[in-house]
Amino acid sequence: MQEQYPEALDELMEFLRTLPGVGRRSAERMALAFYSWDEEKLSALGKNLAELKKRICKCRICGNMASGDSEEQLCGICASPVRDRSILCVVEDSPQIRSIEASGVFRGVYHVLGGRIAPLEGKGVESIDLAGLERRLDEGEIKEVILALSPGVEGQATAIYIANALRERKIAVSSPARGLPAGSDLSYADPATIAAALSGRIVFEK
Repeated sequence: MQEQYPEALDELMEFLRTLPGVGRRSAERMALAFYSWDEEKLSALGKNLAELKKRICKCRICGNMASGDSEEQLCGICASPVRDRSILCVVEDSPQIRSIEASGVFRGVYHVLGGRIAPLEGKGVESIDLAGLERRLDEGEIKEVILALSPGVEGQATAIYIANALRERKIAVSSPARGLPAGSDLSYADPATIAAALSGRIVFEK
């Protein structure tokens, strides 16, 4: 009969298994590694986790993650004076911004939708920040919108919906070229692939 771990370790392993890409064996190794830490290091990790939501807020302009606990905070990109504010890249979630920034080719600004339209999951148009996008476009500074959504069915359906919603505006609406793997999450694409896709972006037909 296989010896069981103490209850506290089993509970920790179950929490760790809910993380993306973490299976039973990985969770076991991570839990045992935590157990080997000294009390000071464990306490520091616990404090960081407990305060994580309090120390991160949404950028008041684009919805990206920002440091701080105030709704008036700006992310580093929106606060930068050298970004090209005439080009706006629309993404589903903040991690996709990190992937695009790693490509080193995009110098515009971003808008985070906060998800995508997924009817089978009960997520309609109200689940994305389309109103915030339209408010930013009303300011008149933006000349091109790049819909850099995941290439899966739901991501592309969301991109088409937004492109249609922006059809009457006098701005270019484009999407990254199809160098991205079908059905994949943009957050996990490598920088070279993202750079090629952005450089060869496709314009939505008016």
